[in-house]
Amino acid sequence: MSIKNIRIEVMQTLEKNIDVFLDKFLIAPEKIWQPSDFLPNPQGDNFTDEVKEIREISKDLSDDFWISLVGDMITEEALPTYESWLLDLEGISQHTENGDNGWASWIRKWTAEENRHGDVLNKYIYLSGRVNMREIEITTQHLIADGFDIGTSRDPYKNFVYTSFQELATFVSHNNVAKIAKEAGMKSLAKMCRRIGGDEMRHHKAYTEFVNQIFAIDPSEMMLAYLHMMKHKIVMPAMHLREAFGSKGSLFDTFSDAAQRMKVYTSFDYVNIIKTLNSNWNIDKITGLTPEAEKARAYLIKLPDIMQRIAERIVVPEQSHHFKWMNPKIA
Repeated sequence: MSIKNIRIEVMQTLEKNIDVFLDKFLIAPEKIWQPSDFLPNPQGDNFTDEVKEIREISKDLSDDFWISLVGDMITEEALPTYESWLLDLEGISQHTENGDNGWASWIRKWTAEENRHGDVLNKYIYLSGRVNMREIEITTQHLIADGFDIGTSRDPYKNFVYTSFQELATFVSHNNVAKIAKEAGMKSLAKMCRRIGGDEMRHHKAYTEFVNQIFAIDPSEMMLAYLHMMKHKIVMPAMHLREAFGSKGSLFDTFSDAAQRMKVYTSFDYVNIIKTLNSNWNIDKITGLTPEAEKARAYLIKLPDIMQRIAERIVVPEQSHHFKWMNPKIA
């Protein structure tokens, strides 16, 4: 049997329990939080005062903070790219006789949960008065139109490594923003970002469990897929960020520098995520590996130390780039 057919068979095996995953890791729209829970109520008597309070607190935070927050928001807003990519994986179908198969249902419901993140951040950032929303909207449109290649082709094993990593990375980023916001007295933003981070952690656990189950069925190929993703490095969803009239990807490095200066997401976080994945998947204890997969495991076990040394040598520029996203500070 070909590797492709084995992957499809494994996906079909996991799909038999997809309802268990849906119940365990996703929450019905009527029960989960919604963006309006964290935002001023436009029908309330205190709406104007609450907006004024947001604008007042927002004015003292640095451009680097807002750039990091806007980058997080734009990344969340690019959901159409992620959904279309995942729906194209081998073993996932929207075209069965009964409509979506179990995996397609998972992806749509996962997307529906994720969609709230960009929605609530967008509205809060708009109310802050600190940013040029039109420029941000141009960047968002470009990011969706440009798309991106995460280096997985249609391979579900590689894609689940990617989503396991990326969901944990977004948890780290949102959680760090929450800490900064709390210290600045922005209680509603802090609470909002913590709740977003909670969603991301829950999704991370789901994709991590998918990979764990694949390791139990097809350990060598899963290990090689993990190696492939780590050797090529995880491509960040924001890699093609650009401003109006800018070239594709021209903004990513300066955005990353801002996030590192604020300690929202750093090279050391990247290292810690690899350590977490190695631990969650117990790769040192997996048995029945081929010689090639054994070599892959040995490399993956050493990888955090290699990446740690690289992270320690990275120098982040102190000078910030002037983003078109930013308005002058509110007087």
